Amino acid sequence: MLARFAAVVACVMFIAGCGLEQSPPSTAQLPPYFYGALVDDDIGAINEAAYALGAPSRTRDDPVEALRAAIAVEYLGGELNTAPRWYRLSPITKMNMLQARGEFRKILGIREDAPSQAVVNGLVWALWAVMHNDKATAMHVFASSLFIQPPDRTWAVLNDLPYLPAARAATAEAEQEEFRDG
Repeated sequence: MLARFAAVVACVMFIAGCGLEQSPPSTAQLPPYFYGALVDDDIGAINEAAYALGAPSRTRDDPVEALRAAIAVEYLGGELNTAPRWYRLSPITKMNMLQARGEFRKILGIREDAPSQAVVNGLVWALWAVMHNDKATAMHVFASSLFIQPPDRTWAVLNDLPYLPAARAATAEAEQEEFRDG
């Protein structure tokens, strides 16, 4: 009788534990050679974000640099947590990168539940528009259903990106670890 009870308790605990399993985070792909032909996109994204977010002055009045950093953090939030290449990366760094993604989404007014690929696609489209002096197209992207704040607010944030502590810490951690695991 005791053995049956123990077996039932073990089965219930196993089933309950299965409910705690989290699905992997939404993960996006970048266009080929997005961060340059001589570096792979993972390393390029880490380096781009770590540099750009190292000091607010690096993105001030430079929406292109701010968008490149936002794209990097969005991409890395999924990539570092799902790609087998990064299996040795600290779980804390991986968790921090997901928090950084959330921090960036909040400051740019991007919906929390938006699929990462849709976010990356939208930000790349906006980046392309800004690089080609087409603010109207960028504002059209910022008015899409991915965003929950007015386009003018997103534009203002991109031109004066505040200090983002979670994003700065996560990208600095990833940069330190890339040489070990990259």
